[in-house]
Amino acid sequence: MSIEGLKKIDREYVSLSAKKIETLLDQINDVIVDKKQTIKLCVTCLFAGGHFLLEDRPGMGKTSLVKTISRLMGLSEQRIQFTNDLLPADILGTSIFNKNSQSFQFHKGPLFSNFILADELNRATPKTQSACLQAMEEHRVTMDGQLYDLPQPFFLIATQNPQENIGTFPLPESQLDRFLMKLELGFPSREAEKKILKGRDRNEWIQELTSILTPEEVLEIMDSVTNVTVADSALDYLQDIVEKSRTLSWGLSPRAARDFNKAAKAYAFIEGRTFVIPEDYQAVGVAVMNHRLRSHEDFGEKNSSQLAQEIIQAVPIP
Repeated sequence: MSIEGLKKIDREYVSLSAKKIETLLDQINDVIVDKKQTIKLCVTCLFAGGHFLLEDRPGMGKTSLVKTISRLMGLSEQRIQFTNDLLPADILGTSIFNKNSQSFQFHKGPLFSNFILADELNRATPKTQSACLQAMEEHRVTMDGQLYDLPQPFFLIATQNPQENIGTFPLPESQLDRFLMKLELGFPSREAEKKILKGRDRNEWIQELTSILTPEEVLEIMDSVTNVTVADSALDYLQDIVEKSRTLSWGLSPRAARDFNKAAKAYAFIEGRTFVIPEDYQAVGVAVMNHRLRSHEDFGEKNSSQLAQEIIQAVPIP
């Protein structure tokens, strides 16, 4: 039975959509081996309407992952290589004087696409990084006093190298908070790496992939995710986690709490449910929190991911 015509939060619609998403995940897992949970969180983030940040060393498969997802979702993709000499106009576009009409005409930049891969975002200067802020929050940009809507759906997926790498500029908190999740791929297992070494070229493989979803279906799923039910008891659990995070010097903002809830709804939808359970918050919690936490000195050398995990473990399920 087709999912067309069913109510967007109808149980049958959710079940059929979840099966399509499972097929999507399986195909991504064929290309990017040994990273099932990270891939699932990436797709969760997108269906929640968010943007995600991939931080890892070069050569770990970040770009291949993004290209695979965009192709299977049937979305137009633009890759922007961020460098220290990149200017905001190189991303947003610029106004050029037209002699025939005797007026300036806006020529759209590469940001006007469904799926933006902002490669090595932290190699650009803070001024260029900030050119993405309005687009990420409002899905539109302002140029010369005019508002221009971005194509829908719009996702910005950024990769960044670890900050200890030469030639990087730390992303400001205002920009980090606009990423719903921060994820890492990490090294594959020995067995998975052998598959990579023996397998076919990833770029050729990605080019041969055919879309499983259409942009319209992606938008429908995103709309349905907003209608996933969240009981008061589940919201109380979320608020307990948020309040626990604020015992740190820099806890979760109200926007982060809102994003946390969106991510849990999307995870529940992917699992084939029309309602959120506490385990959904646990599944997405570290990815949602880890780039937003700043610790007290008494936490010592613990990194933000460890702090996020401790927060989740410290809050009892009601």
